Amino acid sequence: MKLYNTLTRQIDVVEPIQPPRVGLYACGLTVYDFTHLGHLRKYTMDDVLIRTLRRAGYQVTFVQNVTDVGHLTSDSDTGEDKLEKGARKYGKTAWDVAKEFEEYFWRSMDAMGNVRPDVSCRATEHIPEQLEMVKTLEAKGFAYVIDDDGVYFDTSKLDDYGKLALIDIEQLREGARVERVAGKRNPTDFALWKFERPGENRAMAWPSPWAERSFPGWHIECSAMSMKYLGEQFEIHTGGIDHINVHHTNEIAQAEAATGKKPFVKYWVHHNFLRVDGEKMSKSLGNFFTIDDIEKRGLSPRALRLLFLTTHYRSEMNFTWGNLEGMQKTWERLIRQVVQLKAETGRTTLSEEKLDQLNEYRQRFVTAMENDLDTPTAVAVMWEMLKSNIPSPDKYDLLIELDELMGLGLRQADSYLAEIEAKHHAQSVRVEELSAELQQVVQDRQTARANQDWAAADAARDTLLAAGYTIKDTPQGPVLTKTSI
Repeated sequence: MKLYNTLTRQIDVVEPIQPPRVGLYACGLTVYDFTHLGHLRKYTMDDVLIRTLRRAGYQVTFVQNVTDVGHLTSDSDTGEDKLEKGARKYGKTAWDVAKEFEEYFWRSMDAMGNVRPDVSCRATEHIPEQLEMVKTLEAKGFAYVIDDDGVYFDTSKLDDYGKLALIDIEQLREGARVERVAGKRNPTDFALWKFERPGENRAMAWPSPWAERSFPGWHIECSAMSMKYLGEQFEIHTGGIDHINVHHTNEIAQAEAATGKKPFVKYWVHHNFLRVDGEKMSKSLGNFFTIDDIEKRGLSPRALRLLFLTTHYRSEMNFTWGNLEGMQKTWERLIRQVVQLKAETGRTTLSEEKLDQLNEYRQRFVTAMENDLDTPTAVAVMWEMLKSNIPSPDKYDLLIELDELMGLGLRQADSYLAEIEAKHHAQSVRVEELSAELQQVVQDRQTARANQDWAAADAARDTLLAAGYTIKDTPQGPVLTKTSI
């Protein structure tokens, strides 16, 4: 198995510290608001990575955190805790907000078909471990206290701070923080532990050696929890590319300072952004979509998963409703084909030629997946195999085997087909059920088509689409479907 390693800036062979065991830590969600499509892409591709590692023979221990405290709205250690912000937004306690959006996160993951972590760890349930790590750093001379603010890590004590980002240290120190905290020794120093400000009255606060009411910094959580469950050194750490310069850089600094410069993580795997209609996903732009938005439009989360597989995880991906609607049709075609293959049970002994062909498809698919998760190539191999003249039962068996890595849930194709048929039946509309005005539009379109007036026919089709109907021509006449969009 080979992965692009941000630490080395090259594709490296995954070599476990204690073969065949592999520890994998995934930066989890900060549960102050809804899980959105950008999150879904990252965690779905993490899932594909874990499936592929296990298929390659690695014994993976998958640990993922839940950030339910301490993640400030600014990377510069200023601003409010995101959980406190979410509590105020939704008129609930921070604890209730964390519980509600963690549950929403898991429902979203289940809908996408993602495997659950072996260990899911909440920051609020690991306060002692985080405090112990901060005390260790202080005892070793890597931490200092800023009165009425918090305990900070002194980045000048490490000669290789920022090695993950591969940025000149002076450039990093000057440009990484716009806002400054009074009392910082170096602009790149970061909070290990924060103190409650006078009059703040936080919902989440704990006593510490430095303050009666205090709370963890964001970075300390991941280092303390990953090391508790995977040890001082482990193999793989995943996250978004936006974590490279600050969060993961700081994780490395505090972890390696605490353990006496032991290399913290061997392979750093970073996912690229998901954009919506070419723009960054944000609520202010109105393009912040969730699993509920997918399902409300009558689209399958598994179609979204298939769409994600068509773009490499290290490439930026642009999401549009049009490309998901197109993939929904592809998904439905795949499900119908899988059900048909399954029904064709007449099995014969494969010739040597067909057996070689089958093995070649398997090898090409697996090779693509094990080469830094080249999912676009793997999906293309799958479609090529389905078009081949390999007998249906053997084709079906191989498809199910390959799906162990893709995670499309093709073993449940019969159930998916029943859902698809029920949806289309519920959405089908007879022409006579339309309003008189729309019935006339259908008639005008038929007349235009008979006269080969394609512009008029297209205009009529667009009128129907704007009214919420798609139209398809069949030998029995036009068939209309009520859209859910």
